[in-house]
Amino acid sequence: MEGRSVTRLLVIEDEELVREGLLANLKLEGYEVLGCANGVDGIEAYERESPDLVILDLMIPGFDGLEVCRRIRQSGRGTPIIILTAKCSEVDKVVGLELGADDYLTKPFGMRELFARI
Repeated sequence: MEGRSVTRLLVIEDEELVREGLLANLKLEGYEVLGCANGVDGIEAYERESPDLVILDLMIPGFDGLEVCRRIRQSGRGTPIIILTAKCSEVDKVVGLELGADDYLTKPFGMRELFARI
């Protein structure tokens, strides 16, 4: 979309209905999107595709979301990360942000709020 600095998104979410819903809605908004169901595939897609932003669930198989966040930060690219998770305690939020996430959104969430955060 014209004027947007974020156009390519990687969604790492193991719940198929949530992932597919996110991908469909993000495509409707004009984003180029790729989805992965686990942390291992997510890291591989991140390295291969160089997305502009990552939307990351914490409770995913393979590498959990915190490990994925850690590895993305170790890449040195500075790609923004939005954690999108059911884990809603203050401790969970602080840990995610301290590991390098740029934002933290808890489920259930509204698509308009997610779009605003992107």
